[in-house]
Amino acid sequence: MAGGPNRDLLSGPIGRTLLLFALPTLASSALQSASGSLNTLWVGRFLGEEALAATANGNIVMFLLVAFVFGFGMASTIYIGQAWGRGDADEARRVAGTAIGSFVPTAALVAIGGWFAAPWLLEALGTPEPVVPLALAYLRVVFLSMPAMLMFTLLTMALRGTGDSTTPLWFIGASVVIDSGLNPLLILGLGPLPELGIAGAGLATAIAQYVSLGAMLVWVYARDLPLRLRGAELAYLEPDIGRLRTIVAKGLPMGLQMIVISSAALSMLTLINREGVDTTAAYSVVQQLWGYVQMPAMALGAAVSAMAAQAIGAERWDRVDRIARDGVIQNVLLTGSLVLALMLLARPALTLFLGEGSAALPIAIHVVRVSSWGFVAFGVALVLFGTVRANGQVIGPLVILAVAMYPVRLGFALGAREWLGVDAIWWSFPVALIATMALAFALYRLGGWRYGHLLPLSHHECEQHARCARETTGALSPAA
Repeated sequence: MAGGPNRDLLSGPIGRTLLLFALPTLASSALQSASGSLNTLWVGRFLGEEALAATANGNIVMFLLVAFVFGFGMASTIYIGQAWGRGDADEARRVAGTAIGSFVPTAALVAIGGWFAAPWLLEALGTPEPVVPLALAYLRVVFLSMPAMLMFTLLTMALRGTGDSTTPLWFIGASVVIDSGLNPLLILGLGPLPELGIAGAGLATAIAQYVSLGAMLVWVYARDLPLRLRGAELAYLEPDIGRLRTIVAKGLPMGLQMIVISSAALSMLTLINREGVDTTAAYSVVQQLWGYVQMPAMALGAAVSAMAAQAIGAERWDRVDRIARDGVIQNVLLTGSLVLALMLLARPALTLFLGEGSAALPIAIHVVRVSSWGFVAFGVALVLFGTVRANGQVIGPLVILAVAMYPVRLGFALGAREWLGVDAIWWSFPVALIATMALAFALYRLGGWRYGHLLPLSHHECEQHARCARETTGALSPAA
C-alpha cells in the first residue's frame, strides 16, 4: 500500500488533472457500490425477498444519517481546499480539528438515539408488516457502525480537500474486502461464527468500518500526511467557535440538501411499499445498479468542488469556469455510457440478484428502462453544484433540490397516478432530474456565487475591495 500524494490541482491541463483526481474517488465509489451489490446478493440469495425489502428500508435510513455529516464534511473540504490553495497548511489543520472535534461526538449521540428510534422510523416508512422484524434487526446493528462510518466519511472528504484522493481509496478498499468477506460468514454462521441472519449483514458492515477507520488513522500518522495533528496541534480538536460557525453556516444547508434527497426518497419509498413486497424488492435491487450509474457524477462533482476551491483560494478564477465545463463534458460521456450499458444489460444484471423466476424481476427491468436515463441530467447538476459550492454558495442548490424533489417529483408521482398508474412513480425520477439540471444551470449562470468569500480576505483582496467600494465621486476613507 502506498500513501496518496497531494495532487497539484492548480496547474496543468484541467481536463486531465480533473480526471486523474476524480478517478480514485470514482474507484472508491465503485468499490463501495460493488460491496453493497455483493451484500445485497448474499441477502437476496440466502434470506429471500422479504430480507431484501428489509435492507431497502434500512439503507434509506442509513443514507439519511450519513447525510447528517455529509454537509459538514463538504463544507470542511471546501474550507480546507481554499486554505490549501492559498498555501496555509496550518489553517487546513485547524479546520480539520474543529470538524472532527465537533461532529464525531454528535454522530455518536445520533447513533444512540437512532437505536432507540428504529421501530418508530420503520413505522413512519410504512414498512410492510412481514418485513418489520428483519428490518429492525438489520437497522439496529447498522446503527452500531454509525460513529465509525461518519468519522470515516469526514476524514476522507477532508483529505480530498488537500488534493489527496488516493489515500481514501486504499482504506475504502480494505473496508469493502472485510465487509464482503464477513457477510456470508455471519449471515450463515459458517465455521465457528454464529448464524445471525440479516443482523450478520449489518454486523459485517460495522466491523469493516471500525477496522478500516483505525487503519487509516494509523496510516495518516505513519506517513505524516498534511492533516495529521501532533503535539500542540492536538489542541485544534477543541472546536474553534469562529471556524465552527463557518462550517455550520455552510455545512447545514449542504447537509439539508442530502436530507431533502433522503426524505424525498423516504416519501417515494412509502409509495413504493404500498405496491407490495415484490415492487419494494425490485426497487431495492434497482437502487444498487443506480449506485453504479451515479458514481462518475458524484466523483466528478466532488473533484470539481475541491479543484475549484483551491483555484479560488489561489485567486485563479481563470480556471474555475474551465473546471466546470470539463466536468460537465466528462460527466455526460461517463454517465451516459453507464446508462446505455445498464439499459441494454438490464435483465442479466438484475437476474444476478433476483433469479430468473422471481416475480420482482420484470418490475425491476421496467423501472431501469423507464427511469435510468435521467441520471445523465443529474450528473450535470452535480458538477454545477460542486462549482458554485466551492465559493460558499450553498442556499441555491438546497432550494433547487427541494423544488425538484418535492413539488416536481412527488407532485408528478401523485398527480399523474390516474393517468400513468404505478408508472407515475417511475417517470417522476427523470422528470425531477431534468428539472434539477435546468435550475442548476440557471444558478451557475445567474446566481452571483462568484462574489462570496468563505475564508477571511487576504491583504491583497482587502486592497481590491477598498478600491471597488467607493462612491463614484470619491471614497469615505483613502485607499492605497
